Amino acid sequence: MSKKGKILVAMSGGIDSSVTAMLLHEQGYEVIGITMKTWDYASSGGSKKETGCCSLDSINDARTMAVNMGFPHYILDIRSEFGDYIIDNFVDEYLKGRTPNPCVLCNTHIKWEALLRRANMLGCEFIATGHYARIREENDRYIISKGLDETKDQSYVLWGLSQESLKRTRFPLQNYRKSEIKQMAIDSGYEELAKKSESYEICFIPDNDYRAFLKRKVEGLEEKVDGGEFVLADGTVIGKHKGYPFYTIGQRKGLEIALGEPMFVTEIIPETNRVVLGKKEELEKQSMSVTKHNFVKYASLPADFEVLTKIRYHDPGMMSTLNVVDNKVEVLFHGKVSGVAPGQSAVFYEGNDLVGGGFIEKPGKN
Repeated sequence: MSKKGKILVAMSGGIDSSVTAMLLHEQGYEVIGITMKTWDYASSGGSKKETGCCSLDSINDARTMAVNMGFPHYILDIRSEFGDYIIDNFVDEYLKGRTPNPCVLCNTHIKWEALLRRANMLGCEFIATGHYARIREENDRYIISKGLDETKDQSYVLWGLSQESLKRTRFPLQNYRKSEIKQMAIDSGYEELAKKSESYEICFIPDNDYRAFLKRKVEGLEEKVDGGEFVLADGTVIGKHKGYPFYTIGQRKGLEIALGEPMFVTEIIPETNRVVLGKKEELEKQSMSVTKHNFVKYASLPADFEVLTKIRYHDPGMMSTLNVVDNKVEVLFHGKVSGVAPGQSAVFYEGNDLVGGGFIEKPGKN
């Protein structure tokens, strides 16, 4: 039995999780590797070659690393619970005219819960992942902050994790840059890992065509929603579109309508199959409501709490004031913010620390 104890490492077969396992093994932990199969691409009907964390090649790469390092490796099939929760929610959100955030939901409700259940079964005190984020204990709270490599920081997708989950979580890459991780892999004889391309698509849509995915998942969807109206904010009809689920807030390309100036999707109205178009400035909002929130750094927030709010993963963020009213977080931006999309995550930061986050319910007035 290792003096450091047993730790269950989520291994996708990629460089980050592989080096995570390698680091922990070298530090003296009793490592157990686990690869979660979350979806079956063969049944999704996509045209692109199977790649990514759930492909047979990736599973084999994770197992090979475990065998080479001399620790056990398991495959955990969670396709059923993943599909029932993540994919069903993804489809439902688009049908409600919203833009879903499946990675946050998966981390919060599927991956961490599945990892902790299996960790309990295997007698592991901790779990570890290859996320670029930091974690520390302070004032009886487990706090997430941005990783050292801000170009790879993944704290944005971790806002939903509970204190109980964070208590048992380790992020071994938190003090490294991506370039250092690649060099570690090369120095350890895993040059092929360093050459692996990274995927930024949603894992169950590797061809990045969510519209085709929706058509495959919802029988007759195209026929049901085709021919809806493009309108201006005052209700003036200016054309026909292919169905409201196939558009997102802020979209400019692919509208297939010429109005003599750039126009953007500013609102989606599923009840009437209408898509509202407007000029760029009509996308700008100064407030929004956020629901299903989770606070990480603090158990609760005082009134008029100032934070940096990000509404997209690569959003630089805007300073804003938060107030919790009727179990919703009311966000008042200190400037205009463009492209507030219901369904996406709003994530709050105090310096580098993750205060918490939630799902955008609706934007306020311009």
